[in-house]
Amino acid sequence: MTTEHSGARLVHGWERGFTPPAAAVLGTLAGGYRRFLGAREWLYEQGVLRSRGLGRPVIAIGNLTVGGTGKTPAVEMAVQTLLELGHRPVVVSRGYRRQSRGVQIVADTSSVRLDAEEAGDEPFLLARRLPGVPVIVGSNRYLAARLAISRFPVTAIVLDDGFQHRTLDKDLEVVMVRAHYPWGNGQLLPGGPLREPLSALARAQLIVATGARGEADLSEVRAAADVHAPGVPVLAARHRAVECWEAERMRPHRLRDLAGARVLAFAGIAAPAGFEATLGELGVETAAFVRFADHYWYKPDDLRRLEERAASLEAIGLVTTEKDWVRLRRLPLPKRPVYVVSVRLELSAGHAAWRTAFERACPRR
Repeated sequence: MTTEHSGARLVHGWERGFTPPAAAVLGTLAGGYRRFLGAREWLYEQGVLRSRGLGRPVIAIGNLTVGGTGKTPAVEMAVQTLLELGHRPVVVSRGYRRQSRGVQIVADTSSVRLDAEEAGDEPFLLARRLPGVPVIVGSNRYLAARLAISRFPVTAIVLDDGFQHRTLDKDLEVVMVRAHYPWGNGQLLPGGPLREPLSALARAQLIVATGARGEADLSEVRAAADVHAPGVPVLAARHRAVECWEAERMRPHRLRDLAGARVLAFAGIAAPAGFEATLGELGVETAAFVRFADHYWYKPDDLRRLEERAASLEAIGLVTTEKDWVRLRRLPLPKRPVYVVSVRLELSAGHAAWRTAFERACPRR
């Protein structure tokens, strides 16, 4: 069985349940993981492990579950808010699945310095979307942030995927969750999608539910917050398509021209259902939707097979996400056009709470 299929089965089990033998094995492993988390928490409480300050406000964007909650677009939204408040922010990320090592500057205040392979797909995407904002990658976030402070006039630091990262003092913790099935089966890894118990929500100052159109979609997330993080605002957010282009010539394509178009869609992201929903809102006729593993780096054979599939379905072209485009843009493209849809995260409820939290952590300059 391929890694991709194994991953799909694991995610399905997290949402729909496992067979009794698999549940028993995964439950045992999850118990070991729970003991590890408990030991780490005790070490922090006793002062054996300590968080360190940087002399700058630190905003952490993270989640409680594995993948697909909209962390990257939330980082972008956080940076835009800080810019509006007069700050000079920097983004610090681990750089998941990058080929480079150590601490690296992905982008400085004038240009993008690393390609996606060396930076990781998400940091490269952030650097492309946030011109003039430095982006640093490093598994040691403290060292990465220190480099940023030494090289740039930084007044605020945004940590990408930073909720579980405890080595830095943080001034604002934003937890991203899915509005629907937010906790899966409610079990810790690997028996479920939880990276920490729900009680960890108590560390958050904001909880943002993605895929929510308004208050009606927040009930499950709000119920958990009422128990574990009473008084912490729960905000609603959704992804909105903002632009489209044809990949080969990088030529803009109007979003409204996708309405009624028969295409083959494909994506290698953690929550492909969200992209399917976006295409549905645009009125796209999706002949088929091909799913790849999250962070999947495409190969020429993948695009060849996608083209063959599109031809068999009489699709006029293919459509994918901006994050997927980052991982295929160096490859020979199919003869049929490949359309890239770019989305942004926007709040549908809780604007005032978001702004207030940022103004409190990072007062206007």
